Amino acid sequence: MTLAAYTMRALPAQLSGLMAIALDLQWSWHHGCDQLWRQLDEEIWEATHNAWLVLNSASAERLQQLAEDPEFLTRYQQQLNRHEAFNQCPTWYSENCGNQLATGVAWFCMEYGVSESLPLYSGGLGVLAGDFLKASSDLGVPVTAVGLLYQQGYFRQALNAEGEQLEFHPYNDPTMLPVTPLRDSNGEWARVNVPFPGRTVRLRAWKGQVGRCELLLLDSNDPRNEPGDRGITSELYSGDPEKRLQQEMVLGIGGWRLLAQLGRKPALCHINEGHSALALVERAVHWQQQNETSFEVARLATRATNLFTTHTSVAAGFDRFPAKLARLYLEPWLQEIGQPLETILTVANGGSSDLNMSGLALGMSGRFNGVSQIHKQVTQSIFQPWFGRWPAADVPAEYVTNGVHTPSWDSPEADELWTSACGQDRWRQPMTDLCPLKETTDHDLWQMRRNQRHRLVYYLRARLQSQHCEHNYGNSEEAACGLLLDTESLTLGFARRFTDYKRPDLLLTDPERLIRLLSNRDRPLQIVLAGKAHPHDNEGKDIIKRWKQFTRLPEVEGRVVFIEDYDMAVASELIQGVDVWLNCPRHPWEACGTSGMKVLVNGGLNLSQYDGWWAEAWQPELGWAIRPGATFEELSQTDKHDEADAEELYQLLENQVVPEFYLRNEQGLPANWLARIRASMNELTARYSANRMVREYVTDFYLPMVAQGAERTAVGADELVSVKETIARHWPRLRFGAMDAREEGQKLRFDLDVYLDGLSPELVAVELVAESSNSGPRLVQSMAFSGPLQEAEQTYRYYCTVPPRPLEHFTPRIRIHEPRLNLPLEDAHILWLR
Repeated sequence: MTLAAYTMRALPAQLSGLMAIALDLQWSWHHGCDQLWRQLDEEIWEATHNAWLVLNSASAERLQQLAEDPEFLTRYQQQLNRHEAFNQCPTWYSENCGNQLATGVAWFCMEYGVSESLPLYSGGLGVLAGDFLKASSDLGVPVTAVGLLYQQGYFRQALNAEGEQLEFHPYNDPTMLPVTPLRDSNGEWARVNVPFPGRTVRLRAWKGQVGRCELLLLDSNDPRNEPGDRGITSELYSGDPEKRLQQEMVLGIGGWRLLAQLGRKPALCHINEGHSALALVERAVHWQQQNETSFEVARLATRATNLFTTHTSVAAGFDRFPAKLARLYLEPWLQEIGQPLETILTVANGGSSDLNMSGLALGMSGRFNGVSQIHKQVTQSIFQPWFGRWPAADVPAEYVTNGVHTPSWDSPEADELWTSACGQDRWRQPMTDLCPLKETTDHDLWQMRRNQRHRLVYYLRARLQSQHCEHNYGNSEEAACGLLLDTESLTLGFARRFTDYKRPDLLLTDPERLIRLLSNRDRPLQIVLAGKAHPHDNEGKDIIKRWKQFTRLPEVEGRVVFIEDYDMAVASELIQGVDVWLNCPRHPWEACGTSGMKVLVNGGLNLSQYDGWWAEAWQPELGWAIRPGATFEELSQTDKHDEADAEELYQLLENQVVPEFYLRNEQGLPANWLARIRASMNELTARYSANRMVREYVTDFYLPMVAQGAERTAVGADELVSVKETIARHWPRLRFGAMDAREEGQKLRFDLDVYLDGLSPELVAVELVAESSNSGPRLVQSMAFSGPLQEAEQTYRYYCTVPPRPLEHFTPRIRIHEPRLNLPLEDAHILWLR
C-alpha cells in the first residue's frame, strides 16, 4: 500500500526541520516551540495542541511567509538547536549505567496518555504510561513502548439537561495524529500477522516519537482484513470479552512479532498490567526456536528478564477469559508455536478452566511489583492463591511507587519559579537538594498561587460557556457561565473516574453541611469537578447526575461547577490552579493515586485518603489525610468506613483547611498555608516524580534482572529445569521427624529432624515460623544444618535458637533453596509441619 497519504508535502528549505520537531511529542512537555505553532495557525494550535496537525494544516503561502520572516526564523533555529542538543547531550543513564541495557527495554501497555493530541488513553494507567515514557526520554533510558492505535480511543463525554452522561466516539484519523507509518528495512510499511480462527489478521504498524523513546502502535484497520477484524482496535476497553481477548492477542502476540521483525532484541520486557501477557509467551517461543530447546527451558530462560507491574487492587479486576473462548482464539496460534492450551492454562493458574491474564503474566515473569507500599500488601493478598501454602506475607511482590512527569504538569508560573531556584534542566537529573525553594519568598509563592488560580477561573469560564451557558443553564445564566467563580476564593478540585469505589460523592453525604461551607460569605469555598463514568457503569453515571443536580441548587449555583469531557488538557488546567486536591477512595482500592502528585509542583495541597502514595508521603505539615495511620488490616475493611470518613472530611474542611487558607498575617499573606506549600513542594515534588520512579526501575529491577538473565543461557536454563524436576519428584515424600524444644539461657532452642528422600540438603531451607501475636512480631528464623542422623537414612537434623514464646506459636517449614531461582515465584514448593 502506498504511503503517499502519510507523506508530508515539501517544506520551504529554510523550515525543513519543522517536520522532525512536529513529529516528536517532546513538544507536549517542552513548550519552547509553542510560539512557532501559534504563528503557523493559532486557532488550530489552541484547539488541539497538536503540532503535527498544525503543520499539515498550514497553507503553502503561510509557510513561505514565515520562511521569509527573520523573527520567526530566529525562533525556529533556536528550537531546532535545542531539539538537537537535547537528543545528543549526556544523560543520567549514559553517565551512570554503563550502557548495560544496550539492546533496550520493551515496554507494553494497553493505553498511553502522552498527550491529549494522541487520545489513546482512558485514565490513570495510560497517563502513567505516558509519564513513564517521557521520563525515560529525559533520563536517556532506552525504552521502546508497544501499544495499540485505536480508531476511536476512549469515549468523549457530554451531559444532557438532566445531568445524564452522553458518550461520543469520534474517529481518530491517523493522518491527523502525531504518528507516521513505521517503515521496515526496505522502506515498506511494516506489518505483522496474527493467526485467528480460520484466518490471519493483518496489523499495520505506526511510530510515535517521544523524545528519545519510540512508541510503536498496531492497528487492525487494514482493508484486507474482514470487516469485524478491522474493528478489533476500534475502541479502548470494550465491554465485549471477545473483543478484549482479540485486542490482547494483537497487543501481545503482534507486539512481540513486530519487535522481532524489526530485529529488536530487548534486554528486558516490562509489561504494565496483565493485558499484554501473551507477549511474554511469544517471547519465550522465539527464544525456544532460536535455541532449539523445550518451551519450559525457554520460559525459565526468558522470565528472568520479564517484569510484571500490576495496578489492580481486587482479584475481580483481573482479565479472565472462559476456556471455550480462549481455545477458539488461541489454538490457531498455539498450533503454530507447537503448544497446547493446557500449557498456557497451567502457567496461568494451575490449569483451572478460565484463562487468567494476570496469572499468565505472573507465571511468565521473574519479578513482579505493585505501585505503592500499601499496594504491595494488597498485591501479596490477591496473588496469594498462586503460591499454594505460602502466607501472603511471603508472596514476593515488590513495589515501586508511581510518579508523575513533572515537566508535563507544571504551570508557566511554577516553571518560572522552579527554574529560578533549580535551573533549566532540573528534572533531567536526580534532585538531591532537600530545600530547593529555600530562597523563594512567601510573597513569590503566594503570587504564583494567585496567578494560577486566576488563570484557572478564566479557563473555567471559557469552558463553561462552550458547554452550556447559552442553553439549559438552570436558574442563572451568570452562574452557568462561571461568572460567579471567584479568583480569590479557596478552590477545591476533584477530577477522577466516576465510579463507586473512588467515592466521588463522599462530599454529598451531608448536603446541608456542604452548602454551609460553600455559602459562607467571609470564608467561601468553591469546587470544580470533572470525570467520566465508564459507559457500562450506571452507578458512576448516577453519581455524576447527583452532582449535576446539586450544582443547580440556588444556594450553591455558580460555586460548584462540573467540567465535561475530562481529558489530559482539562487535568492540566485543574491541577495547576486548584488550591486543594481531593481524593477519597475506599481503602485499599487506590493502588497509588497519581492525580494528587500532579499538584505538588504547582504548590497545590492534598486532602486525601490515607492510601496509595499519600500513605507514604503524608505528614501533618504537608497536607491533610483522612484516617491517617490506618493499618492494612483496617484498610481492608472496605465497606465499613464511608460514614466515618465523610464526617472526618467535613471536620477537616470546617476546622482546618478553610480557616487556615483565610488566616492572614499583617502583610495579608496566609503564612501557615504558605508554610505547607513550601514544605510540600520541597519534600514531595522530586520524590513523587516519574524521574525517581524510572531510576528505581532501572537500578532496582532492570539492571539486576538483566545480569541474572545473562546467566540463563540454554545450558544454564536446562540445568535449572532439571533441578526443578528433581525437586518436584522428591517433594511429595519429604516429611518431618521428631522436634525437641528446650530453654537455653534466655532463649528457646529447637532441634528438628527432616527426611529428604534423597534430595540434597543444599536444595532446601528449613525455617521456624511464628506469626504476629501479642508475644511479638512475625518471625521467620532459619534453622542451621547440624548433619545426618546416623540411624535414619536420608534424615538430617536442623537447629536454631529464638526469643521465648509459647511453644505452640512455632511451626517449622521446608522450602526450596536455590539462589539461581527467584523464589517462591519460580518454585513455590513448601511443606509445613501442620
